[in-house]
Amino acid sequence: MTTQNTPKDTAVQHRMRLRKLRAEMPEDQRSRGALLMRARLFTWLNVARDEAVRAGRAAPATVAAFWPMDDEPDLRPLLSQWVENGIGVALPVVRERNAPLAFLPWTPEAELRAGPYGIQEPVAGPDVLPDVVLVPTLGYTEQGDRLGYGGGYYDRTLAALRERGHPFITIGIAWSCGELDTDYQAASHDVSLDAVLTQDGWVPQAPLSQGGPGGTTLHTFRMN
Repeated sequence: MTTQNTPKDTAVQHRMRLRKLRAEMPEDQRSRGALLMRARLFTWLNVARDEAVRAGRAAPATVAAFWPMDDEPDLRPLLSQWVENGIGVALPVVRERNAPLAFLPWTPEAELRAGPYGIQEPVAGPDVLPDVVLVPTLGYTEQGDRLGYGGGYYDRTLAALRERGHPFITIGIAWSCGELDTDYQAASHDVSLDAVLTQDGWVPQAPLSQGGPGGTTLHTFRMN
């Protein structure tokens, strides 16, 4: 039987099951898994930037990341490392409920405050258009379909970025226990990701892109 992702049917059940699975992960596995994900992301961005330079394109310069919550992978040490290496890092800000997120610049010294959902957000800075968006992901498929938390913020945000014509790459950040059944079907409003990164590697493979969902050609390469 085909699994339908509908508000009144299985979406809530999927979210409850996946939240339980990741909450039950042992702390040592969580810590090691986050370390592996940070290492893969660091290597991937270096390769993507080198590839862009060789191809005569603008290299990805700004990454929109996220502050971890609810057992999500902790990427914060990598964010500091990127800033030290001259990569721009931004964090999402909820300015209005049921509206797209804004991204404001972040550094280790940036002033933060808790947003409407208790997540740390930058207090000040100009809006940023990211070249890479790291998307917190609860569930995913091998095709890059994403199951989020039900608020729709990232679906609206990625759609709004696409409408602006800004080229960007989307990478879901998830624990491998979030993989959904092969018969799972995404809802019509769900925005597909270019790739998903788990502690076990890339799904389906790491992206190299001239912009991904922004409207230009997406290339991929194997990097597990």
